[in-house]
Amino acid sequence: MPDDLLRFVVGPTPYSTLWLWLGLLTIAAVIAWYAAVLLWTQPAHRLRTMPGLRVVHAKLLRRRFARSVHAIGERHRAGELSAAQAGAQMSRTLRSFLHQATGIPAQYMHVDEIASTELADTAPLLAAFNDVQFNTDSEVALSTVGASTEEMIRTWA
Repeated sequence: MPDDLLRFVVGPTPYSTLWLWLGLLTIAAVIAWYAAVLLWTQPAHRLRTMPGLRVVHAKLLRRRFARSVHAIGERHRAGELSAAQAGAQMSRTLRSFLHQATGIPAQYMHVDEIASTELADTAPLLAAFNDVQFNTDSEVALSTVGASTEEMIRTWA
């Protein structure tokens, strides 16, 4: 066999580095997905105790519940909800926030019980919501109480 044909024989073509980066990106995406699912499915009391996530969890929690209270207020101002309905929803939202933020089951407690715990600062708001919800002649301004609730949630420590 003549040597002049060897110039047509070449080695295998190398892999493109695109495949390497695509594989690494896929691995990183799978790891991020598993981490997100793990964190998303954790109970709130465990997220409150994780050192790195405590601050992020609290910030997201405050933002989520403050937006919920704001949305309820907007629906009330738009006429979709009566004052009693809006008061009940805001009260439920505030109680859920308190439970998620502190672990104290505020959803199942009376206002007097809440006033005797570390959540005493929220008792006047909950009493105002009860007044709006159950008293047809209530003089409580739901917009003011809603704004106070929103502010209290945003500044919760």
